Amino acid sequence: MVAHPDGSNRVFLANQQGKIWLATVPAEGSGETLGIDVSNPFLDLTDEVYYDTELGMMGIAFHPNFQQNGRFFASFNCDKVKWPECSGRCSCNSHMGCDPSKLPSENGAQPCQYHSIIAEFSANGTSSQPSQATSVQPQEVRRIFTMGLPFAAHHGGQILFGPEDGYLYFMMGDGGSIGDPYNFSQNKKSLLGKIMRLDIDNIPSGQTITDRGLWGNYSVPVDNPFSEDEGLEPEIWALGPSYFLCADVGQDEYEEVDLITKGGNYGWRVYEGPSLYYPPTAPGGNTSASSINPIFPVMGYNHSEVNNGEGSASITGGHFYRSTTDPCMHGRYLFSDLYAGAIWAGTENPEDSGNFTSTKLPASCAHGAPIPCTTVAGSSFPSLGFIFSFGQDNRKDMFILASSGVYRIARPSRCNYFCSVENVTTPPPSSPSPSHSAGKRFSKPPTAVLLNILISASLMLLLYFQHI
Repeated sequence: MVAHPDGSNRVFLANQQGKIWLATVPAEGSGETLGIDVSNPFLDLTDEVYYDTELGMMGIAFHPNFQQNGRFFASFNCDKVKWPECSGRCSCNSHMGCDPSKLPSENGAQPCQYHSIIAEFSANGTSSQPSQATSVQPQEVRRIFTMGLPFAAHHGGQILFGPEDGYLYFMMGDGGSIGDPYNFSQNKKSLLGKIMRLDIDNIPSGQTITDRGLWGNYSVPVDNPFSEDEGLEPEIWALGPSYFLCADVGQDEYEEVDLITKGGNYGWRVYEGPSLYYPPTAPGGNTSASSINPIFPVMGYNHSEVNNGEGSASITGGHFYRSTTDPCMHGRYLFSDLYAGAIWAGTENPEDSGNFTSTKLPASCAHGAPIPCTTVAGSSFPSLGFIFSFGQDNRKDMFILASSGVYRIARPSRCNYFCSVENVTTPPPSSPSPSHSAGKRFSKPPTAVLLNILISASLMLLLYFQHI
């Protein structure tokens, strides 16, 4: 989910299969549902996108000057067997000391049969102004990035533009299999298990991609960390001037949130969270703990906290809450888990210190939701299915994208939570349903999570990061 660059109450929503829709967000508390015509997508890439459990559309991003140039970008996976234009260089290659012929096939797919792609599209020509476009053609303007994947999982794929520098950031997972067996994440010549930073505005002319040794049509910002560490591939970043929290999926025990810094090494697979990790197999060798300077998580949780029966979990990263809808939640970082068993809020104290504490939030269905919201048996927590992603609109209201639908965080009073600085102009309905949590008061109250199921369960977006 991405807010429309024109600042309106419209948003773009993408599903994993490869469709992007333009939708209108109703005012909070209006009782209206999200305005969307499922039969009329803004962009349909289902012919190019390969969709499976951990493959599909991964992210969308709009150029900072979209209203003038109409440029926007999609990150997705493709299958070179089904789509010839998918083919690109394999992430396992001699440059990084990897032989793809030695990688096993996975579920019938050969190594680097699947690729991660960033493609550029345009809203120009479909209306007098790009911001007025309601649909665009699926023809690529430019292929920004193409890289073959060693396995079918753990490849992340979120893209976003840095608010200060305008560069495109690309989150790439470790490539898959259990425990990063080929140690891609600690290999400085591999782009797997890294955050990349690309300049998509200043693309050199007169040179091919191969001549420049790159993976697509972009250039490398001169202040990327390779200028300080010649061993790094030039695309690798991690981030610099402003806070960048990244949710990082664990392996066996721990899910983490990292505070990203330029050139930072976040430990995987030497560490899983704060603990040393020992992979079951290591054909690609190991990295000693003494050879790196790891940056440990600022927040996280053990798998047993959310799914004690299966012992598994997968963190879903969110946003800093900046809306005025719940003033008591302002400035806190919200995140959740794929299994939809909990939502946490991270608080930094003191401000700009990098010291965070996290709290599991009570949550319940809000009164007056336009579509019924059910709760988990024996709990006030809404029955969401799986939480795939978080989103924001231009009001900075926060949304949860789940397998059961799209939800918006409501005013605390709508869930009978108390916030001392909330301006309650309309009292919540009386006589709440017995399944709703009622009458809770907090000195520093949590959010009143999850009001309206706004749209159907078909709209999902996988944005969690894998082993960064």
